[in-house]
Amino acid sequence: MAASTHTVTNQAPPLVGYDVFTADRALVEAVERHLDPALLDEVRAELSGLGLSAGSAQVQEWGVQANENPPKLRTHDRYGHRIDEVEFHPAWHRLLGKGVAAGLTAAWSRPGGQVRRAAAFVIWSQVEAGNGCPLSMTHAAVPALRTDPVLAAEWEPRLTSLVYDRGLRPVAEKAGVLFGMGMTEKQGGSDVRANTTAARPLAEEGTYELTGHKWFCSAPMSDGFLVLAQAPGGLTCFLVPRVLEDGTRNVFMIQRLKDKLGNRSNASSEVEFDGTWARRVGEEGRGVRTIIEMVAATRLDCVLGSASLMRQAVVQAIHHCTHREAFGGKLVDKPLMRNVLADLALESEAATALGLRLAAAYDDGGERERAFLRLAVPAAKYWVTKRCTPVVTEAAECLGGNGYVEESGMPRLLRESPLNSIWEGAGNVQTLDVLRALQREPQALDAYLQEVGRARGADHRLDGAIKNLLTELADLEGIEARARRLVERIASVLQGALLVQYAPPEVADAFCASRLGGDWGAAFGTLPHTLDLATVVERARPVA
Repeated sequence: MAASTHTVTNQAPPLVGYDVFTADRALVEAVERHLDPALLDEVRAELSGLGLSAGSAQVQEWGVQANENPPKLRTHDRYGHRIDEVEFHPAWHRLLGKGVAAGLTAAWSRPGGQVRRAAAFVIWSQVEAGNGCPLSMTHAAVPALRTDPVLAAEWEPRLTSLVYDRGLRPVAEKAGVLFGMGMTEKQGGSDVRANTTAARPLAEEGTYELTGHKWFCSAPMSDGFLVLAQAPGGLTCFLVPRVLEDGTRNVFMIQRLKDKLGNRSNASSEVEFDGTWARRVGEEGRGVRTIIEMVAATRLDCVLGSASLMRQAVVQAIHHCTHREAFGGKLVDKPLMRNVLADLALESEAATALGLRLAAAYDDGGERERAFLRLAVPAAKYWVTKRCTPVVTEAAECLGGNGYVEESGMPRLLRESPLNSIWEGAGNVQTLDVLRALQREPQALDAYLQEVGRARGADHRLDGAIKNLLTELADLEGIEARARRLVERIASVLQGALLVQYAPPEVADAFCASRLGGDWGAAFGTLPHTLDLATVVERARPVA
């Protein structure tokens, strides 16, 4: 019999056995808002099934196992043959298989595909964010490959398959494939035009031999990769298959795996090409233009991934405070803690609303929506991913010392939280891209202003923020040095406009008062005390 001193009391139970989708009111409402009503019953059932899986004890344990057993590189077999393979824990394959089966690579082939996939990505990434990389790369490869109808016909049906067909074999023998990407090199980083990997044309039209290196190559056990290399006509996009048509391995030497801060279940690698066979995608010299659609899709996934991390951190904090007692009552009922939780919930809901709005614009595909995305995607990528780390840090603090312990799961979320801001191009890359859109594509700003203009007159603080933004946009003097401030305002005004139109009044009021009206401190938990914060917290609370 246990000693009385070991009796465990006043601890929150595990947040397990619940539907991650239906417990997220902001996400449910966004799906209902952006989807054709004829699809709603089907999609609700689909997402609820995935949500129940994500909230189950078994799948959450898979996430822990995948994180605690990172991939291992095997460059050679026992006989000395070069194989360049990465071994993963079985939990990784289970998670990745479920992600593929849930349609996380199938958005381009289903009605309302971008919105339903975006919601699924937010749900599934809350289990373990590492498997999001191959899912994202595979999804994002489709628009780039569509620049070559022959390649698209060969690869797209397998890229959008619901079958996770692991193992390296010729693409013609596989029911489903995964894609990775290799753009950055040691000497250039985000400046991909500084790439030195060389592409030498071969006798067969459209085929080349690559020689060079990639400092970051995602998902190295994928079936194919989109990479950039210098062809005679300039920087060009290429498709590099891992296995050639005759079944032999392409030259794809994995030099090492990155030892990363977070995202440890996923393999990020350095690779060398030495006579590597490749197929040109698009025209020579137009590599950036060809691959930019893939980049844009991965940027949206960075927004969704950060929204997912924030949501999981916030629900863990609210769940803990709902059950934990201190100073004579539940933590969630303490005015100061309620202020903190409400502040975090606002950030989470604003990120979710923005991410799903961008996905809906992809589904629409019209000229105005494409122009809107040109400005909104890099702005959202900059701001939402920047907000992730402070949100997760504050949420972990809500658990006190428990939040600093690995078993709580909060340290894993915290290590993951900076990744999406760094991935593809850090904050300055995004802000400079926004400036390019403003300077070269006036239709992008017009579309953005039409979008936020839908909410004008509904909240005086939003109206004031729009007016101030227009004043700042009219003054282009020294704009690069203040680009971060400008892009922050572009993103937060857009979030405010969405919340004013679609969120409950208590949520919109609190967001506009703090983020747009200036009644806010430098840390979370500094919302105006006169707001209805209890309603904001209750809306974000998960119901297990």
